[in-house]
Amino acid sequence: MRLAISHTTTYRFAEPVGHGLQRLRLMPKNTQGQHVLDWRMEYSGAREQFSYEDQNVNHVSLISVEEGAVEVVVTCRGTVDTQDHAGVIGRHSGHLPLWAFLGSTPLTRPGPRLRQLIASVERSEEGMVPTLHNLSAAIRQRVKYETGRTDVDTGVEEALMAGHGVCQDHAHIFIAAARALDIPARYVSGYLMMDDRVEQEATHAWAEAFVQGLGWVGFDVSNGISPDPRYVRVATGRDYRDAAPITGISFGAVAEALHVHLAVQQQTVEQ
Repeated sequence: MRLAISHTTTYRFAEPVGHGLQRLRLMPKNTQGQHVLDWRMEYSGAREQFSYEDQNVNHVSLISVEEGAVEVVVTCRGTVDTQDHAGVIGRHSGHLPLWAFLGSTPLTRPGPRLRQLIASVERSEEGMVPTLHNLSAAIRQRVKYETGRTDVDTGVEEALMAGHGVCQDHAHIFIAAARALDIPARYVSGYLMMDDRVEQEATHAWAEAFVQGLGWVGFDVSNGISPDPRYVRVATGRDYRDAAPITGISFGAVAEALHVHLAVQQQTVEQ
């Protein structure tokens, strides 16, 4: 499947910026199941300083906000070919060892509610992958998808207590539970082509667990499936903070508004 992606993020500030830096993880990876054909990034109100690969082999662009800017626009456009590997990414690669994906982080720290959830999950006799799908289903049943109830700083215990959350919360709970079962797990940010619409207001997130004999396998808790050709992986990490599309700081201004426009659609491939 060939996917065409257009992703624009607009920051508006209440007053002119004195100085600002933004770290962008917005360029998809070439991995099993996907090949980036072209990708370009454009900026208004900012300029790129340099780019590098971080410890998770994410492509990172560091941009500086122009002095006096009241608006910054980051636009990404490109096409990606995807294939169906049933969510299997395969062997581990990168600069971090597998054991780095076993420890908890502030956003994935386990507590009594997570332990209760784990105890309720049915262990499948058919192997680890079906058991992890059972975990995914238990999370989805316990934490209903609803926007506006959590934010990027919500940890797993808070989300479980609220009983509502978004894909980020679902991924963090899955990751925390897998790690508690001694299974390496990581966070994935990326794009998803929706079946019912092209225009979207946010990127997507899911989780990957390292299963012996298969390697990394993806689980989209929010949709109850493993990623298929509609998914595009962009960045991975131990939690959201390692894979956030845009992070940064600014001096002399406070962000007044943030607007995201995202479109993901299938493109016809000429034979």
